[in-house]
Amino acid sequence: MTEKVDNRFGMYGGQFVPEALMPELIRLQDAFEACKHDDDFQREFHRLLNDYAGRPSLLYYAKNMTEDLGGAKIYLKREDLNHTGAHKINNVIGQALLAKRLGKTRLIAETGAGQHGVATATIAALFGMDCEIYMGKQDTDRQRLNVYRMELLGAKVVPVTDGQGLLKDAVNAALADWAQHAADTFYVIGSAVGPAPYPAMVHEFQSVISKESRQQILQVEGRLPDAIVACCGGGSNAIGSFADYLDKPSVKLYGAEAAGQGLASGKTAATLELGSDGIFHGMASKFLQNQDGQIAKVYSISAGLDYPGIGPEHAALQASGRATYVGITDEEAVQAFEYIARKEGIIAAIESSHAVAYTEKLAKTMTPDQIIICTLSGRGDKDVAQVANYRGVDLHD
Repeated sequence: MTEKVDNRFGMYGGQFVPEALMPELIRLQDAFEACKHDDDFQREFHRLLNDYAGRPSLLYYAKNMTEDLGGAKIYLKREDLNHTGAHKINNVIGQALLAKRLGKTRLIAETGAGQHGVATATIAALFGMDCEIYMGKQDTDRQRLNVYRMELLGAKVVPVTDGQGLLKDAVNAALADWAQHAADTFYVIGSAVGPAPYPAMVHEFQSVISKESRQQILQVEGRLPDAIVACCGGGSNAIGSFADYLDKPSVKLYGAEAAGQGLASGKTAATLELGSDGIFHGMASKFLQNQDGQIAKVYSISAGLDYPGIGPEHAALQASGRATYVGITDEEAVQAFEYIARKEGIIAAIESSHAVAYTEKLAKTMTPDQIIICTLSGRGDKDVAQVANYRGVDLHD
């Protein structure tokens, strides 16, 4: 287990931002620490999780997958069943409540696959707040359904054309907006990244995933699982899935990251396998960089995983050996997308399908008395057209 000390996780984390944002981060840190111990805040947070987001999410025994793969028992933590269709709503509720406490009237966010943007737009509508979502132009094109959903909820979606027009470019644009409008604006960061206290906040608000799964598996199996598997881009659903097991070394932790067209292809987003230490987006962590230390171009079929960095807690967990991170290619993810649909009747997000793909591999190496919990971070409605296109099917014919 890695300890957080002085806004860092081991050698990773910290605050590397313009001086103008430091007062905001200090106020946010103070508000976050206070809210962790504030009964009124916690009651409202959990009321919204339960009554609005629909928690607790199911822990579902995947009987067909288990029997077909012939190894470990597989359980699926069904974050895809949350309101808005993903784990993102957990963190957004917590951060939006902090924004209200700080007197902010406007929410901004970055988004890749669009699920975090949809969740932020949803809560902004619920709370009566203005909302602006930054999204890379490439991602707006491949996730048009989610763009329309955000606009339907009253948010303004800003396509970002700088750089590759991907998630990292959307983060850059959101940070620039926040620096200019911090007086009334709260930046809702969607993953376990960014300057402190954001990684710790996302850990805190997403830890509901593992708190629930731990209680649920003890109820149905009478013991802890042998392994947890979750997809990992910036790392929010993975850190939420791992959080309550970090102090249980018997539970192995696996993050499935996007290998794209292969680790050696140059078209990948496998940060923890191929990256190096650096500073970007306000944090010290691991990043995909070229020889000059410039952030490298990344690629994945998954708009939610094609980020060139990783949350600092994940970098520390890898460095300590507490968690293992593995690359899953586009082809493996698409096959898993199809496999879980046909075996369990579940259309999972292409991000989540990276975790399913590794679960398939891992289960076969284990025995029937062992248990895997795989987190399905979101539902795959948004990805059906893209997967069809990948398979050569044009749904617009």
